[in-house]
Amino acid sequence: MKTIIVTSQKGGSGKTTLCAHLSVEAERCGDGPTWIIDTDKQGTLSEWHDRRGAPAPQRADIPHGQLQDALKAIAGRGGEWVFVDTPPTATEQNATLMGLADLVLIPVRPSPADLWAVSATIEMAQDARRPFLFVISQAKANASITAQTVAALSHYGPVAATFVADRVTYASAMTDGRSAAEFGARASSAKEIAGLWSDVKTTLATQTTKRARRKS
Repeated sequence: MKTIIVTSQKGGSGKTTLCAHLSVEAERCGDGPTWIIDTDKQGTLSEWHDRRGAPAPQRADIPHGQLQDALKAIAGRGGEWVFVDTPPTATEQNATLMGLADLVLIPVRPSPADLWAVSATIEMAQDARRPFLFVISQAKANASITAQTVAALSHYGPVAATFVADRVTYASAMTDGRSAAEFGARASSAKEIAGLWSDVKTTLATQTTKRARRKS
């Protein structure tokens, strides 16, 4: 089982949207069963799931101190992927969560404020010695700031090849517990999430290969 921690110290970066959409995409691709865990007190991911009314992904409501045991229990029930949404603060809780991750996803909007805020998240991921992947979220079409953001982030770690654009479709889908792909598989937003899911799996496969080489 793989645990994906989605975190950022900047509010509004798109963490919850990524958790919701990637968990659905994993199921759509036949990579499930998938689970979601909401550790943010705002409970937006839980609200989305309540509105969803579908059996997948499944949700585990777990107190923070019991998360490690919960992950073992989910794995024992055949879970393949767990997506964990986190609060937008650099807390000890988030640092602990990163220590449980197979991969840390860090959404970053292409803006100076997001770039200034990302250093704390990078430091936490590095301290936890966990692989991380930047995801450009809410990107504007043909905006030079997007390229500048990618260039800046590339100095610290890999950036997902697929960008998540600033689209109304994502907000509309979240409103009634769906994903963008469930609005229509041919939509640009659906293609973006499919591409991002492929990027996530490729990153994890690369990390697995690197660990195997170090052991050999």
